[in-house]
Amino acid sequence: MILLSDPRVAAVPSADDGEPLVDLRDLPELRLDGRAADPAGAYARLRRGVADRLLTVQRSLPAGVRLLVVEGYRPYQAQLGIFTGYRDELRRRHPDWSPERLHRETSKFVSPVEVAPHSTGGAVDLTLCTDDGVELDLGTAVDATPEDSAGACFTGARTIGATARRHRRILVDALGGAGLVNYPTEWWHWSYGDRYWALTTGARRTRYGPV
Repeated sequence: MILLSDPRVAAVPSADDGEPLVDLRDLPELRLDGRAADPAGAYARLRRGVADRLLTVQRSLPAGVRLLVVEGYRPYQAQLGIFTGYRDELRRRHPDWSPERLHRETSKFVSPVEVAPHSTGGAVDLTLCTDDGVELDLGTAVDATPEDSAGACFTGARTIGATARRHRRILVDALGGAGLVNYPTEWWHWSYGDRYWALTTGARRTRYGPV
C-alpha cells in the first residue's frame, strides 16, 4: 500500500495542462451532496476531464444506482486545516508516537498539503445512492477515520458485510474502468491527473498541479 506521505509521491514531477475546473452544479446528470459545501462552492468543482469521467461512470452503473459526489476541489488552506486537525487528534490519542509515525498515520486519512490530490481539482470523494438519493451501504460513512472505523474505511477491508463489499466492487470496477485511481485507505477517494495517480499508473508527470 502506497501512502500519500511516501516520498515517491512528492518526487513525481508536477505539470499542469491548463484544463479548467467545471461546476458540477451545472451537470444535472451527476448528483451532488451538500455535506461538504463551502460558501465559495469549491466542493462542487472538478477538472473537466474528471467530470467527464464521472459522467461516463454514471452511464455504466446498474439501473437505479447513482454516483453521489461529496467533495471535489479543496483549497490549500482547507486542506491544511484538515491535516493539522487530524494530526493533532492523533497526537493526543497516541503521545508515544514518533513524529514520523504521526505523519504517516495522519496521511492514511488526509493528504499532506504538498501533494494533496483535492487541491489540484483532480480528486473526488463520492459514494453510491439510489435514484431517490438514499445512500447505499458501503461499510462505513464517507470520511470515517482508520482509528474510529478500525480500518473498515480501507477499500479492501474484509470486516464489512457482504452487501457493502458488493457495493464497493461496483464502485471500484466503474471508477477504475474510467481511469481513476483509489486511495486504498479511503474507499470513497478517487483521483485522476494528480501525483498519486501518476505514481500508481506510471505516468511521467502530473496532468494537474495545485490550483
